[in-house]
Amino acid sequence: MKKEIIVTKKAPAAIGPYSQAIKVGEFVFASGQVPIDSSTGKLVGGNIENQTRQCLENIKSILEAANSSLDKTVKVTVFLKDMNDFSEMNRVYKQYFTKDFPARCCIQVAKLPMDADIEIEATAVCKEG
Repeated sequence: MKKEIIVTKKAPAAIGPYSQAIKVGEFVFASGQVPIDSSTGKLVGGNIENQTRQCLENIKSILEAANSSLDKTVKVTVFLKDMNDFSEMNRVYKQYFTKDFPARCCIQVAKLPMDADIEIEATAVCKEG
């Protein structure tokens, strides 16, 4: 199968040697997104809710560029610097995934790129047609 590199200016550019996403067959694999505002290139400040929202907006933009969407997401991985932020992250997460929830795991990690508090990656199915 051929792989297609997905790039959009509506999400931050990769900060290393990786692609925003790769589309293979009917699947799109979005790289982990830290809460970077694509218009400034800087991490968003504030609480974990603001940071979760930014990560999910970035993923949403990437999936849309691949002819997919959040409602076509089948798997999400959330990396948190502090598992005590789980409830607040979930509050925002439920605003983006409202039904037919994707499979998910959430992992506490020691450190994330740019010293972010959260990183989220997703795998989705591409829209038909």
